[in-house]
Amino acid sequence: MLEALHAAPESPEIAAVFTSIEADGLRRPVVAAAAARAQLDVRPAAELRSAAFADSLRDLDTDLLLNVHSLYVLGADAIGAPRIGSFNLHPGPLPEYAGLNAPSWAIYEGSTTHEATLHWMDPGIDTGAVAYRASFPVEDTETGLSLMAKCVRHGVLLVLRLIADAAQDPKSIPALAQDPRKRRYFGREIPNGGNVKWDAPAREVVRFVRAADYSPFASPWGTPQARLGGTPVGITKALVTGEATDEPPGSAGDTLDDGAVLVATADEWIAVRRMHVEGRSMAAREVLSRGDRFDVGT
Repeated sequence: MLEALHAAPESPEIAAVFTSIEADGLRRPVVAAAAARAQLDVRPAAELRSAAFADSLRDLDTDLLLNVHSLYVLGADAIGAPRIGSFNLHPGPLPEYAGLNAPSWAIYEGSTTHEATLHWMDPGIDTGAVAYRASFPVEDTETGLSLMAKCVRHGVLLVLRLIADAAQDPKSIPALAQDPRKRRYFGREIPNGGNVKWDAPAREVVRFVRAADYSPFASPWGTPQARLGGTPVGITKALVTGEATDEPPGSAGDTLDDGAVLVATADEWIAVRRMHVEGRSMAAREVLSRGDRFDVGT
């Protein structure tokens, strides 16, 4: 995003970047590092919670505030401080996918299209009027990571469009009110409590696995969990086969040439390719054999 803004024809002056400046578990402060390389004013994200944040924006003589993939909820004073306005880049269509992990929910629910949305900020969460949106297809093999990457790529273009319109005529920036009757809000919940539901249809099981797949990065939903002979395991890669089965859900069948193992669901076999066992990523054939059965109802 920072590189795109620097390369934009309008090349806006970036007054400051508020972001995480210290490593947090598996997450590295890559935005802070990029901003520092560009010799920008980098400030800790914790300042966003400060009562003085609005004053900071006014002191910086701010025209636009851009909130990109930040989970901080800003107060009305801060939102109203920039001269032109404050905008949030959301990785999903609004108002249908407000809240967290919109790409994962879209995959899990079987959406065939998705959107990145740039909207005006107000004191609510993802409730402000929509300025720009971009729609794109959700492929059958989409993962949480790949769909999030699409949101980022399209989102960058939306931000560049905002910058261009703001430079030419701020009054031309659209503001389409959201329909509250269509709003759905997703919090930190995970489908099935994070467990694989083997007695669900095959496509639903595989969509859940793909929706949680952010490899090689940590997934906001974690690894879909299952139990094999009472031992907890994770399912990280799985594919639909289209092959019907009347075997009990969770039962392991044949091992395929590529090392995947067939596992029965409510209607079809799925091919489980990779699993996570005791902290290790393993091919399914290293863990499963014909006649094994996952616990159902976990």
